[in-house]
Amino acid sequence: MAASTSEPAEAESRLYPSRPFLAASVAVFRDGKVLLATRTKPPSAALFSLPGGLVEPGETLEEAALRELSEEVGCVAEIAGFVRHSEVIERDGAGRVLRHFVIATFAARWVSGEPAPGPEAGAVLFADPADIGALPTTRGLGDVVDLARRALGGADAGASP
Repeated sequence: MAASTSEPAEAESRLYPSRPFLAASVAVFRDGKVLLATRTKPPSAALFSLPGGLVEPGETLEEAALRELSEEVGCVAEIAGFVRHSEVIERDGAGRVLRHFVIATFAARWVSGEPAPGPEAGAVLFADPADIGALPTTRGLGDVVDLARRALGGADAGASP
């Protein structure tokens, strides 16, 4: 998409796609807790999720995940590894594909920056993975966070040095 494209037009162009959109997200851990942010835009507006967004042309999945982390919440992290991919497929009442995203998720350790809300991230917090079930979240977030935590070494994931 062109840089001059307005945000509403960009969001509109994601409806009824002719192809899936590729995105990347990152589960950032600090002191055993994972960074979550509420989404401010559809799909899943107002739900807690991992920072992330669309991959730009010429960008690796890891670069996209780290860029989105910085843009959305103002944090820097170091990627430790790939966790898994997820798909978000929404259909309208007639069964046509309304939205389709393929999201590559990475596990990472927090390096710097205190998370802050912005245009794409409403509330932000470092949550205990055990408490995620009590939060309004995107589908499957608890499972992804658990896999990311294990990839980083379990309960001590992201402990500060």
